[in-house]
Amino acid sequence: MINTGREGYNSFNRYYYAQADKKALLLDERFNGGGSVADYVIDVLNRDVMSYWGVRDGRSFTTPGNGIYGPKAMLINEYAGSGGDMMPWMFNYKKLGKLVGKRTMGILVGISGYPSLIDGGYVTSPSFGIYDANGRWIIENVGTPPDVDVEQTPGDVIAGRDPQLEKGVQILLDELKTKTWQPVPKPADPVRVK
Repeated sequence: MINTGREGYNSFNRYYYAQADKKALLLDERFNGGGSVADYVIDVLNRDVMSYWGVRDGRSFTTPGNGIYGPKAMLINEYAGSGGDMMPWMFNYKKLGKLVGKRTMGILVGISGYPSLIDGGYVTSPSFGIYDANGRWIIENVGTPPDVDVEQTPGDVIAGRDPQLEKGVQILLDELKTKTWQPVPKPADPVRVK
């Protein structure tokens, strides 16, 4: 995701729902420029199947609809910050899958309510910090660490390689061998007459 602002929200909705029939998900959030706290994305990724709808002619569908229920992983790097720090932290907190890459920037702070300057520019300063449900300060100056640390050097990029992407794909292929999600088969049609 490019960021956790409007562009990232639009991008997530465009690409996630168009691929909701896939067996696994690899979300690339490297270079995420931040914006807002994208808990919406985590809510969508954290969905569990509650029921199925059997149709007369065709494939059954689920409630909630449009979910990827198999294994998941997220690519992170040292160039993702703010909302780009928080999204992988939430992904990890919800135990959605492995974080692959490098520790995020650790620049998550909140800013709010700063007027613009007379020349049209602006200046901000931190208004609020973040702490977890146990009362511990988190993320700022620390970042979100990966579960699987993978370096990506300029030489890799020049050679056309992406070791972080390759590792993320390999993790999901391995997990698909044992963690694949299978829909419940449609039962026999009910008999509703006496």
